[in-house]
Amino acid sequence: MITGDFTEDYETMVPFQALLAMGYQVDAVCPGKKAGEAVATCIHDFEGDQTYTEKRGHNFTLNATFAEVDVASYDALVIPGGRAPEYLRLDGAVIDAVKHFMDAGKPVAAICHGAQILTAAGVVKGKTVSAYPACRPEVELAGATYADIAVDAAVTDGNLVTAPAWPAHPDWLAQFNAVLGGAAAGSLAA
Repeated sequence: MITGDFTEDYETMVPFQALLAMGYQVDAVCPGKKAGEAVATCIHDFEGDQTYTEKRGHNFTLNATFAEVDVASYDALVIPGGRAPEYLRLDGAVIDAVKHFMDAGKPVAAICHGAQILTAAGVVKGKTVSAYPACRPEVELAGATYADIAVDAAVTDGNLVTAPAWPAHPDWLAQFNAVLGGAAAGSLAA
């Protein structure tokens, strides 16, 4: 799991904990931070305004060090949303990691603004991709078909599982588990 400061709280903690509960090993990393350090999270909610609201969330403790990760040793990748993808997409090592997973056909799950990292990596051309609706222009400019689906739905295109926001967790995680083979085994780069 590649995450960072002001990652969306639910989109980080829920998949991290759910995948652990399913028996997967999940290493959560952030560029520039080490295992044991934390990233700040934010809580995005839908309260009737023209866009989501944002509140300070929890601290999420990383359990691995980004600089020490060998992406080739991982079976899959999770990219949470929030504001972190906006700056993580500027990190060449993050882009290289995403390209590795996509080029190798390994399972990748991205939610909400996580699509910003996928589009910056240039790995979605010809794919059907869901994301937070505000990311639609980026998805389409990257050559993907934007999946305009319900906020509680997800879409799978080959090895890629995407969803618009945290209300999709049940569908998104179920589809990701299916792409993973439906049985908890191996290690996930998170």
